[in-house]
Amino acid sequence: MPRRTRSLFRRIEKALETIARGSTPLETIRDTAQFLVDNFSEDLGIQGGRIYARQDEAYELVETFGTVSRAPIGLCVDRHYSGMEILLDEGSVVMALSDSGLDRRLEEALGTQEHFAAIAVADGAYVLSFDVATKPEDPDDLLATLNIVRLAVNQKLREERMLEILEEARRIQTSILPRRIPEYGDFELAARSIPAEIVGGDFYDFITLTDTAFNVVVADATGHGLPAALQVRDVFTGLRMGLTRDYKLTRTIERLNAIIHRSRLATKFVSIFLAELEVGGTVLYVNAGHPPGILVRADGSLEFLRSGGMIVGPRLDAHYTLDIVRMEPGDLLALYTDGLTEATDPQTGEEFSVSRLSRLLSEGRATPIHTLTDRLFQEVHDLSQREVPEDDQTLVLVRRRARDEEPS
Repeated sequence: MPRRTRSLFRRIEKALETIARGSTPLETIRDTAQFLVDNFSEDLGIQGGRIYARQDEAYELVETFGTVSRAPIGLCVDRHYSGMEILLDEGSVVMALSDSGLDRRLEEALGTQEHFAAIAVADGAYVLSFDVATKPEDPDDLLATLNIVRLAVNQKLREERMLEILEEARRIQTSILPRRIPEYGDFELAARSIPAEIVGGDFYDFITLTDTAFNVVVADATGHGLPAALQVRDVFTGLRMGLTRDYKLTRTIERLNAIIHRSRLATKFVSIFLAELEVGGTVLYVNAGHPPGILVRADGSLEFLRSGGMIVGPRLDAHYTLDIVRMEPGDLLALYTDGLTEATDPQTGEEFSVSRLSRLLSEGRATPIHTLTDRLFQEVHDLSQREVPEDDQTLVLVRRRARDEEPS
């Protein structure tokens, strides 16, 4: 590669770093344009120029950069103007005012110099027009540079758009999770969910059935990120619709299994623990391929709630069974996702594990339930030493107060 070309490409790399610092589309484009003027004027003859934004069937001049002869902000160029159509078709152009098809009076009104170059970015949402001091000695060099920058700007703007989409998905997911923890009889409830990305594939909910009965659910879609979050939305909708129509727990899971099985999303497998609790202490539950619920008795002994069936999604004809247990005063029920128990020590690879979680639950069974939740997540954090978990982590605790215990 010739020495001049190597120098040119090194400065293009710096331009790409500048592009990566933009926070809005217009800011990204403005920073890029100014960087080109500051760093490429000697090589490419770029002195300054104009930024146009698409408005319906026209492009409005919204900003200038560098040194420009005039700046008629607000002036519009028709989308079907010959020079604009050529640019939008090709993505980048190097032109002169004498070129056929250009309206010299319009270009002069815009402040365009005798020689100029332009690129269209963001799927044609913006146009950057650059004044070039003299006729370019090598128009291909100028076009190559601007095309690299154009592609980089487009990539950055797509990344920004994706972040906007993820943020919207996060808001949707946050709205799905309960805004407050309800109260039912002598049950105390606590819950927390920490996603591994902006959005996650874990989900929990409390659903009121009657004055004396409610549902608790914890679900985990395979993977994490946006596909898993979209799958969780379907789980939320399916469960709410099924349970509020008085479907039995097993029937609700089977109907949801059929919906997820037919889903076209990349993530199609969801584990679900669904329980119906009555204020008298009866617990009906279905475990669809989820980590076993841990029932800690008041005396510290443990029961693992496994009955139900396979994970939801892989087979259309999957069937599920119901099981029943009782929660006596002082008993504690823990539902969780495997992101919690599979968190690992980065040095030793040791997992937090179901056995460690069980031991801590047993030791803390009489601890105020929100304090116990804090303690468990702190233990996981101390082991993994990660501010953001590798996998989504969710924990729901349900405790039945002892008879002589006052509400916390």
